[in-house]
Amino acid sequence: MSKRKISLFLLLLFTSVFAFSQNLAEFEKKVTEFTLDNGMKFIILERHEAPVVSFITHANVGSVDERKGITGISHLLEHMAFKGTVTLGTTNYEAEKKALQKVDEIYDQILLEKRKGKKADQERLKNLEQDFKKAQEEAKKFVVSSELGQIVEQAGGVGLNAGTSADQTIYIYSFPSNKLELWMSLESDRYFNPVFREFFKERDVVMEERRMSAESQPIGKLLEEFIDAAYKAHPYEEPVIGHMSDLEVMTRKDVEIYFKEHYAPSNLTAVLVGDVDPQEVKKMAEIYFSRIPYGPNPKPVQTVEPPQLGERRVEVEDKSQPILLIGYHKPDINHPDNAVYNAISDIIGGGRTSRLHKTLVKEKKIAVATGAFPGLPGIKYPGLFLFIAVPSKDHTNEECEKAIYEEIEKIKTEPVTEDELKGVKTRARVQLIRQLSSNYGMAVQLATYEVLTGEWQNLFKELDAINIVTTDDIMRVAKDCFKKKNRTVGQIVTISE
Repeated sequence: MSKRKISLFLLLLFTSVFAFSQNLAEFEKKVTEFTLDNGMKFIILERHEAPVVSFITHANVGSVDERKGITGISHLLEHMAFKGTVTLGTTNYEAEKKALQKVDEIYDQILLEKRKGKKADQERLKNLEQDFKKAQEEAKKFVVSSELGQIVEQAGGVGLNAGTSADQTIYIYSFPSNKLELWMSLESDRYFNPVFREFFKERDVVMEERRMSAESQPIGKLLEEFIDAAYKAHPYEEPVIGHMSDLEVMTRKDVEIYFKEHYAPSNLTAVLVGDVDPQEVKKMAEIYFSRIPYGPNPKPVQTVEPPQLGERRVEVEDKSQPILLIGYHKPDINHPDNAVYNAISDIIGGGRTSRLHKTLVKEKKIAVATGAFPGLPGIKYPGLFLFIAVPSKDHTNEECEKAIYEEIEKIKTEPVTEDELKGVKTRARVQLIRQLSSNYGMAVQLATYEVLTGEWQNLFKELDAINIVTTDDIMRVAKDCFKKKNRTVGQIVTISE
């Protein structure tokens, strides 16, 4: 596509998105919504420009819904969702079922013996481990590996993937529009007849992910310590990847129970964006997804993080370069000032035009990278407004920390310029354009706003909210949030070899 055509496309898209925010009623005409009797909601956006459809299944569950002892289970369950069903991924499910039960029984015996501590019978443990390995090999004989992925690929599907955060889990892929019924069949079966086969193999994969991210990467170590210091009550303190000690003893039964609790149809939202007929979608959804029995929604997180009473600081000693994190507690996505926090983030730390980059990186040259982010570890519940800086050679965390506080004081006491505020609003529109330029991006955003804010329409109302942000709003919110007693500071302290 030529540069001229790309520019024209972006102009048309910008115009259409702006029109949506101004006249949401017109956009709503392209959206169809319905809810099945079992509580599962569907949102369909018609886009008939190309014969393709993007599908998002949004599960309203993330690491924030876990408890001590099973941390990391939401992420592990995401992995297990690709292992197949009673009809997919197996050559003989009845025989496989018996083999899997034997694997579980032996592993339960291993756990019981290990819980004896020093009194554990080491010879018995050795024999059990050998039996466990043999039982896994027997169960493996019935597995048809990656059958789901192969079917999707052979039917022209792309982008088969999933993701878990503190707030949510999403399952995604796209198909040619004539494969709608295939998606209905495959996706509904994943929630109707799941089989968590190869559980221990996949658990090992997740444990290795933890070693590679949280335990081997300096920033991973720091983030865990930092978030743990910032929270004392709310489950946001738990890492999405989970604690190693929890992963090591997690069982297939744990996953089955968690799935039953958190994957009821009423906790699922499907979003379809592309070349589809809403009436056909509804007809097929009634056939395929209605067979999933109703289940009650899990209880929402009720624990509230108490107000912080003073600054908290944490250090991680490592051989890496120094890194600085500064976080302040802030409200969730549904707070009236959410757009103000987003505006502050953009002005003070949003990329190369931000104040932090100009001051710390370009002028003072005391940092090689800076940033500000308004939603760590999540946005569904009150989270953290995060500042980050990576000092440049021969400079320190202390220098960067002082410079960041100076910029924070400016935004608290001096009105931002009209050009800065105009830039925020322009970039917000451009970012929305980019997110909505693909069927996939649109589907993700509609699902996220529907579940986390209660209405997908809030995606477009966010533009209106940013458009009315004033300089007084920015100073007011900055003064309220960026207080020393509301602050947690984390840093990597470089140690010698």
